Amino acid sequence: MALLQTTSRKNNLMKPILLPVAELKPALTGLSKVLPGRSSLAILNHIQVERTHDGWIALSSTDLDRWATVRLEHPAEGPPTKLLLPFDQLSQLVKSCGKGESLEVLSHGDHHLIRFPLGDTLGESKVPFISPDEFPVPPSIAGEAIPLPSCLRESLLEAMACASEDSTRHVLNGTFIDATDSQANYIVATDGKHLYSANSFTLPLQKSVIIPTHKFLEWKEFGTDGEWQMRLGEQHLQLSSRRWCYITKILDGNYPDWRAPIPQQVDLKTMIQLDPAKLETLIKLIQRMPCYDDRCHPIGLEWKGGQFMLMGKNPPDEDWLRVPLPDIQGCGPDVTVFLDRSYLIKGLSYGLNTLSLTSAVAPLRLHNGGKQLIIMPVRAHATEPTSQPAKPTPSRSVTTAVSTPQSLNEAEPTTPTPPPITTSMQIHPPSIDKSETKSTLEATLVQIEGIKTGLRETLQQLSKIGDSIRAAMREQKANEKEIHGVRQTLRSLQGVRI
Repeated sequence: MALLQTTSRKNNLMKPILLPVAELKPALTGLSKVLPGRSSLAILNHIQVERTHDGWIALSSTDLDRWATVRLEHPAEGPPTKLLLPFDQLSQLVKSCGKGESLEVLSHGDHHLIRFPLGDTLGESKVPFISPDEFPVPPSIAGEAIPLPSCLRESLLEAMACASEDSTRHVLNGTFIDATDSQANYIVATDGKHLYSANSFTLPLQKSVIIPTHKFLEWKEFGTDGEWQMRLGEQHLQLSSRRWCYITKILDGNYPDWRAPIPQQVDLKTMIQLDPAKLETLIKLIQRMPCYDDRCHPIGLEWKGGQFMLMGKNPPDEDWLRVPLPDIQGCGPDVTVFLDRSYLIKGLSYGLNTLSLTSAVAPLRLHNGGKQLIIMPVRAHATEPTSQPAKPTPSRSVTTAVSTPQSLNEAEPTTPTPPPITTSMQIHPPSIDKSETKSTLEATLVQIEGIKTGLRETLQQLSKIGDSIRAAMREQKANEKEIHGVRQTLRSLQGVRI
């Protein structure tokens, strides 16, 4: 019986599978984004090539947590079959071929052959046979397909660029679709220093979901491959376009209260309206403004006497360079706020052209329509000359500033801020009597910083231990599958008669 199955496999694969290089090259680029890289499981470094009953050619890759599949443009003749090819070997052959050429893949006994153009003839590259049953099967998602319009897809990608990359804050490593209100869904993402949200859409979702951020979703080819559709399962989510299908595990956990750090409308006293047609020019100007801190890249926004100005400087002991922006409409009391310019540039690139300010220590709101970006300011202590100085001042006014990033879950000592949006544990400093000396206060602050550093290192170590455990579990499953395959092979060999 086993001999008959082997003969059947050979006959089914004798019809070559044609892979046009023009389609194969971008397909391998997308599939590589899902590959785990240097994995201890050799099977994960392979691409599955399938010819379906209808003749369609599909290529798949996986890292056990997500799957990517692409269908080539044209069907081909031949019986349905599956085979596994090493990604590196296939990619190397594609690089040496021209755009109008093709590769042929066929079975030849106990191995596969990849034929490629070589002058006026065909070269051959041998690939050891691996049973396609070894390739991890993607989960089946039976949920109803939900169309995602282009504006919603754009909001998803914008939100992903605002998600946290800190592995110790697991639930913040993705985009949150808040379906609490069935009539007004929100797309949310934050890293604790800036927060993005967008609404003006509804989806037929029964529950909220956190989509993990991944480089495949940001890949341009996937974004331009037609309309997206989403299917939601119990533990997995599927996003598909015209030719691509992407399946990923859903992030498990409770997303924090993202509405807490958003300023109340009544507190936003100063509003600046920017010209949408000049946002690109403004971004270039912000990028050219001098910057003295490479860590938080501070830039100042000043509304004073009906004039809006950008503030920047290079050496910390230099005066602030003020650049007035003409034709800016605004209203409200004078206010100056400092923030990370990278977040400001990001908001302007999203088309958010309205700035709402409360004070120098309160979150800044950039918004337009249903989209908004909340940005925490950086602390800047500036010494500006008064209009009527009590003592003679030097002819050159020097403004000094010390800036440190302020997180959305950190409170400014002098001004109350919204509640934290993170679930991480906070350490509050002990109460100190006013009679204590300055040296004692400094020592206490040093101790607090030491406690914070220790907690961060502990969380990082726990995260690394969790990653190691998950990798060991995946390797154990793969080993069990290999042992099972060996047992099946031994049973089949026992039934062969010579």
